[in-house]
Amino acid sequence: MQTSSRMLASGFLEFKLNYAQIHHLGIRDAVSFENFSAGGYLWRINCYPRGDKVDGDNEHLSIYLQLLTKSKNVRAIFDAYMVCRDGTLSSSDALRSVEVYPPRHGIDLVWKRFVKRSDLESSYVKNGRVTILCGVIVIDSTLPVPPPPELASHLGHLLDSAFGIDVSFIVGGEVFHAPRAVLAARSPVFNMELFGTMADATMPSITLHDIKPAAFKVMLQFVYTDALPSNVELGDPLVEMMIHLLVAADRFALDRLKVICELKLYENVSAETVASVLVCAETYGCPKLKRECIDFFAVKRNFMKAVAIDGFLMLLQKFATLAVDLAMTVGL
Repeated sequence: MQTSSRMLASGFLEFKLNYAQIHHLGIRDAVSFENFSAGGYLWRINCYPRGDKVDGDNEHLSIYLQLLTKSKNVRAIFDAYMVCRDGTLSSSDALRSVEVYPPRHGIDLVWKRFVKRSDLESSYVKNGRVTILCGVIVIDSTLPVPPPPELASHLGHLLDSAFGIDVSFIVGGEVFHAPRAVLAARSPVFNMELFGTMADATMPSITLHDIKPAAFKVMLQFVYTDALPSNVELGDPLVEMMIHLLVAADRFALDRLKVICELKLYENVSAETVASVLVCAETYGCPKLKRECIDFFAVKRNFMKAVAIDGFLMLLQKFATLAVDLAMTVGL
């Protein structure tokens, strides 16, 4: 296979892949670029144009960073950018990660879904080649490393204390207590409701409808800590919880939480859940998630499983616009 690499600066390389050749590679077929030095260590970048099949997703190009030098506690920043046809760096297909080598569990730093294969030809192929700019910056391990941020932990303790509590929410028969100031600082909707001219601003207890208590509890945790619990803690079925949580995030204008929910739904969508996720995306203004669901339908084996699920035809009847979108994509 014809590949080339050109050293741009210490630890930064530009890779050019022959698109015609990588387009026909099989699953788990890798392209390994020449070894390079950064910070006194030897590195290698491995690319899987059709993924490595670890998670069953073969619609994305995967990229790995491997440390070849035997060493301990090497801290490195890994950057990767797709280069557009005009020579600029892509703002959408670009990632950065900080990792300590050797990685935990012996697994190299990996981005399994770095860029969609369908986007390569439409956005990045120039003169028959795809260009990826990668860089490794080794951080001096002798310098002091600041401890992890503590703000989320400190605020998270407020969830289990009575400090500053001045409003209660009744959700599905369950009662949740919180400080108005924290909620208002995180959500413009809470700010308007709790400190504006609305009736809720003077009420010590507020009843919320059309929201699940479990989803409201997780949303409160995110408001305090800016993070979600693990998938195990979120419970099963995960997709159902994420849909309820996305609805709550949309209602209270928690934009970051809404995006996180979209990503989790995309990562966990299946033939059994794609219809409900698609309806959620259409209803609550998630165009990227909607596009991903429709692309999921476009795979024949996924489509054949999904149409056999109860309620699929009712979905098409109830959401006429979705029926049109699916018809254009899969030829209904």
